[in-house]
Amino acid sequence: MSEPTLIMGAVAYAPKVVTIWEGFKAFFAQNGLAFDYVLYSNYERQVEAQFDGTIHLAWNSPLAWVRADRMARSRGQAVQAVAMRDTDCDLRSVIVVRADSELRTLADLRGKTVGLGAVDSPQATLIPLDHLRGNGLVKERDFTARYFDVLGGKHGDHIGGERDAALALMASEIQACCLIDGNHLAFGLDGTLPAGSTRVIATTQPFDHCNFTTSPDAPAALVERFLSLLMAMRWDDPQVRPLLELEGLREWRVGRTNGYALLERAIDDEHFYSPDGRITAADYRY
Repeated sequence: MSEPTLIMGAVAYAPKVVTIWEGFKAFFAQNGLAFDYVLYSNYERQVEAQFDGTIHLAWNSPLAWVRADRMARSRGQAVQAVAMRDTDCDLRSVIVVRADSELRTLADLRGKTVGLGAVDSPQATLIPLDHLRGNGLVKERDFTARYFDVLGGKHGDHIGGERDAALALMASEIQACCLIDGNHLAFGLDGTLPAGSTRVIATTQPFDHCNFTTSPDAPAALVERFLSLLMAMRWDDPQVRPLLELEGLREWRVGRTNGYALLERAIDDEHFYSPDGRITAADYRY
């Protein structure tokens, strides 16, 4: 009889996703864990698959985590955020303007056009909108929101929307744009935003990003074995390091859920999901 297999879901936001999870599959096999993965074109289908028995575990965006948690609670079930990358913890988004702009504070954005990422991007849309709202600025009342809606359903993992917003800022098509801090820095390094061309006028509170989310009734023994192998991965291991580099981390950490409060509030204020996890955003296409 073949060994039971742990099945994980992941979203194919870029071609490298196949390389990443083929590498992890080989690593787990070498260490005695039967592991396989299913790729989805979007997080909404992936979360739904967590409740029909298709997958035991999902590599979820923060938005997908919130939906999975809400769906589980509404059904009297539970999902758990069991692991995350070190690079998923305590992130921030920024609102930037051109360096030569006269805009200095958030109040100066009144009557202006602010560029956002994809409509479902936690870091470039939902959380920045929450930050603006907390400072008295409501979209379409106090400023015009321009979405750069690239690849809906991938929750902003594809950074094309943020890049397009940054380019629009450089072209003076918009007066400000919202980016996760890491992409703001990366765009400065790759030339999307030339050195010294932008200025940050606001920074959000910290928030957490992706996590491995267990499905209801996931096989506990397989999940435990998966986590023990995952947490044993070391940056200084020459066989493991390429996998960690591809997935953008130096070490795995135990999952936590206290870093999603900003996103939870933003989801409710933007009417993105209902309390039971139904999709209620009218302009959402995936």
